[in-house]
Amino acid sequence: MSTRLLKIRLPENLIREIQANIEGTSFKSVEDFVETLVMRRSHELEQPVYTAEEETIIKERLRKLGYIE
Repeated sequence: MSTRLLKIRLPENLIREIQANIEGTSFKSVEDFVETLVMRRSHELEQPVYTAEEETIIKERLRKLGYIE
């Protein structure tokens, strides 16, 4: 089963900048670079998962520091 590829539009000046920056690297194309970057960094978009106990501890610490009431 092959993965269906979709197009993503980027500003032309950004593409030129990426092309210049990847010259002489292992990246074969701008697409290769962007795919690698997104795959490496996409986990940062996930929300942290805390247990109820951890969340209570965090809220209490923030309360003591004056960040929340």
